[in-house]
Amino acid sequence: MRTARIERRTAETDITVEIALDGTGRSRCRTGVGFFDHMLDQLARHSLIDMEIACEGDLHIDDHHTVEDVGIALGQALREAVGDKRGIRRYGECHLPMDDALVRAALDLSGRPWLGWGLDLPHAKIGAFDAELVREFFQALSTHGGITLHVDVLRGVNGHHIAEAAFKAVARALRAAVEPDPRAGDAVPSTKGAL
Repeated sequence: MRTARIERRTAETDITVEIALDGTGRSRCRTGVGFFDHMLDQLARHSLIDMEIACEGDLHIDDHHTVEDVGIALGQALREAVGDKRGIRRYGECHLPMDDALVRAALDLSGRPWLGWGLDLPHAKIGAFDAELVREFFQALSTHGGITLHVDVLRGVNGHHIAEAAFKAVARALRAAVEPDPRAGDAVPSTKGAL
């Protein structure tokens, strides 16, 4: 099993992340931020990556540190679990429709972090959740996972639908990228011979 466990403790958050790339999408996410837990569950379910995430954060201040630091720890876990990337597909993409929303995600497990962000959310809040934290999560995931990630909304009016479509689209792209390529054997998917 391609697995990883990351523990991250700071003055702002105490996080444990456990993942299994070859899972079934089972999740148990407990961050204290309801909407974020819902999005993490979607990320697990649609990537088929088993995820157990626990975070105790300084929610009396706001949700920012919790969301960003979970992104950091999850990115680190993904990077560790995928290892030297031998035999994986490396790239993934998805156009994800969810009612009024259509989101495109494309990624490369290149080891070169980059976030191309074209996901404008129509309102500052999604329920009680700060909409700007969606980008903060994906920025942290990309940076610490070594992922080149592009996320764009092609259409949509409902912030909840747009954000959820983004998490699902990234999940489906991630699923494709970490899957073993049956034609590649144990080759590193790069002409450089290393990623």
